[in-house]
Amino acid sequence: MPAFQLDPRLDADTLAVAELPLSTLRLMNDARWPWLILVPRIASAFEVHDLSAADQQQLILEAALVGQVLKRVTASEKINTAAIGNIVRQLHVHVIARREGDANWPAPVWGYGLREPYDGGSAAFIDAISVALAKENGLKS
Repeated sequence: MPAFQLDPRLDADTLAVAELPLSTLRLMNDARWPWLILVPRIASAFEVHDLSAADQQQLILEAALVGQVLKRVTASEKINTAAIGNIVRQLHVHVIARREGDANWPAPVWGYGLREPYDGGSAAFIDAISVALAKENGLKS
């Protein structure tokens, strides 16, 4: 089996947050929304059904954990979780905090306007997520 490598587009568009048991957790570099991405570290995974049953369960657990932590850290009204992959084929799961009045509420975040990269504020947010994950599940950040 080939070794896992993060898709270059995901690498360019995101910032590292933490390593979970199955997935690497990344922050989308777009300050309009608190937007995390889980990428299972399995080279051959393009769809959820490409994972073993155990890995499918682990991915769901990680998505739920990340959603719970994201909601707590951001006090958002809604957490959107999706695996689309039409442009970046590598399996990845978006976990996005939404609130009424945010950019493009209530429509989807994909393809809306121009990305607004974090301007130095990502470190504090990444730290808050990492600390919350560690408290929640004893994970390595």
